[in-house]
Parts: sequence; structure tokens; C-alpha cells
Amino acid sequence: MRRVKIIIGITLILLCLFTQAVLAIDKPEFDLQTKSAILMDAKTGRILYEKNAHQKLPPASVTKIMTMLLAMEAVDEGRVKWDDKISTSELAAKMGGSQIWLEPGEEMTFEHLIKAVAVVSANDACVAIAEHLYGTEENFVKAMNDKAKELGLENTFFYNTNGLPPTDSDIQGNYTTAADVAKMSLELLKHPKILKFTSIWIDHIRDGESFLRNTNNLVRFFKGADGLKTGYTQEAGFCVSATAKKDGMRFIAVVMNAPNSKVRFNEARSLLNYAFSIHRSVDIVSKGEVVSKVKVFKGEIPEIDAVAKEDLKISVMKGEEKEAVKQTRLNKEVVAPVKVGDKVGEIVVLKGEEVLGRVDLVAKEEVAKANFFKIILQLFKKFISNIMNIFE
Repeated sequence: MRRVKIIIGITLILLCLFTQAVLAIDKPEFDLQTKSAILMDAKTGRILYEKNAHQKLPPASVTKIMTMLLAMEAVDEGRVKWDDKISTSELAAKMGGSQIWLEPGEEMTFEHLIKAVAVVSANDACVAIAEHLYGTEENFVKAMNDKAKELGLENTFFYNTNGLPPTDSDIQGNYTTAADVAKMSLELLKHPKILKFTSIWIDHIRDGESFLRNTNNLVRFFKGADGLKTGYTQEAGFCVSATAKKDGMRFIAVVMNAPNSKVRFNEARSLLNYAFSIHRSVDIVSKGEVVSKVKVFKGEIPEIDAVAKEDLKISVMKGEEKEAVKQTRLNKEVVAPVKVGDKVGEIVVLKGEEVLGRVDLVAKEEVAKANFFKIILQLFKKFISNIMNIFE
């Protein structure tokens, strides 16, 4: 009897330790000096850690995440091209704080202006871009606030494009939360070309005359870091929305109102390290891999290969690998003509109702439309098949 009690006691102790370990993963404890912070899985939007994540705070130049988002959307919509020349207005030229010292009337390409915003947080470049895309900075700011509403950022307000505090203390300046910054960062990452600029450590513009050095030290000193934006004013303290990618996994760490720059980067680094340490990358499918056959109606050939459009890797918490379920969803009917690369289905990886990742399945080959007689024969076979199914 005593032995049974000992076994039961040991079992209870082990169960308690296991439960504590699970809770430690679900609710990590960080002794952060930062006033507000959040850690997010950039593939799923899952929140891994938060501290005062919904507290309204001034974001300083982290504001420029939204500025860059609207700029990237303008590129996708064809409203601006990378080599478009943009002229500097008097208003843009007189911006203070971080800048590239644009002169009134000076022309610079849209690409170089975006680079200046992403790398050195140029306030003057923000205004030049805003005026070019929306006519005035006021119109651009309205679009920023409209986008915030569209994204469900209920605790965010933009007064300007760059995060500089108003000169009049009675005017409400920009404010947001760590949670909202993470959401807008997630949206910006849907435009991966921005990482070409946010990942730059050292570069130049004006044919080498103007030197650029990234304000985000993590880009240089944290493996996998490639963005997104830093910020500082006396009121906002030191802020950063940091993102890093390793082995197909990507996370976002937002730190707001840190007491100094060293703390800002150290605490963002700690959050990112934690995220990578408790997750592992799982390969689901490789680009070009044949996943299934898809039937083609009215085609010269009856079926084609469905292949993965891109590599698909997912990040799962260690110990939860078996909970990830892969679903292959094929279009019920593909009708010829079919071009190479046409979408014919998708692979979705789920954990419960949470989508861990997805990739399109596309046609590997082209299928021409069949002639009239082949189509009639196919229709007849389809009719017979349906009749047979009824009687089965």
C-alpha cells in the first residue's frame, strides 16, 4: 500500500511539473523594462507574448510602417513606379528630425525615397511620397487612418506620416498600441519587396554622395532579422517593430517606450529568440512538387498534374507537430483551356481552426480545348457516370 502511495505521489509531482512546463510555454515571463510589447507569429497572427499590448502610446517613427504600407499598395495598384521621379515641395524639405536633407525642387526616384524611409527613417522623404501619391500630406494621412480602420486597429490614430510630435501641444499626435503595430507590420509583410529595403544595413543614394546606415541594429547583429522599423522621440521613448525569419519561420516583436536604445534591441532580441526556441519548422511541400492529378473537362487530355506554386513550410510549437493537419483541396472541375500556372487547388495546413500555412496548386502543363466530337463524348461519359452513381 505504501508503495502505491509513493507511486501516486511521484506521478502527481511529475504531472505538476509537466503542467508548469506547459504553462511556461503558453505564458512566458520576461522581466521587460519596456512599457509595452508583443510577440506574434507572422504566419498565423498567433500572439505568443504580450505586455500592456493595448496601451495607447506615441509610436514615433514606427508610424512609417503604415506610410510604407500605403506606398507598397500604390506600387501594386500601378499608381507609382519605382523609377518615377518625385519633386520635393517646400513642406517636405522643411521637415525636422531624421532626414536626407531634400532641397525644394530636388527630384529623387520613388525607390530611393522608400529606401531613405526604410533605412534612415527620413521624415522629408515620407512627406514627398505622401504628396506624390495623394496630392497633399493631409490626404495621405486620411488614407492612413482609413487603412487603420480597415485593418481593425481600433486604438490607432495618425496625425502625420512620420511620427514627429505636433508643435502645438494642444493637438493630438499619433498614437497606437503594440498590438496594432504588430497587425500593421503583418499587413506590410504581405508586400515582401519592402524587405529589400528594411534589411539594408549600409547603402547610399545621390550617386554615393549620401550615406545611409540602418537605424535598426538587429538587421546587422541578429541572424535572420530583416526589418521593420525603429522610432524615437522624447515622448515615445525607444520603439521598434522587429521581424526575423529562420528556416521558414517568421516572427514579429514590437517593443514600445523602452528607456534607451540598448534595452529596445535587447528586449526585441529576447522575444525573437524565445519564439524561435519554442517552434520548429516543418516542410510541407516543395515548389514544383507534383501533389495530385486533376481532371480536365473539355480538354484534349483528361487530366493534368497539380504542382505546388511555392515551397510551403510551417512553424509549429514543439510538441504540437502531430496536431498540424494537411488538407489538399482540388477544384471540383477544371475546364479547358488551361494554361501553365493556372490555379487548380490549394494545400492548407490547419491546427484546429487555425491556418498554419497555405499554398496554391497550379497546372503543370497546358491543355487545349478539345474539338466538338471529343466534348460530346466526354459529356456522354459524364452522364453515364452520374447515372451509375445514382444506382450505387
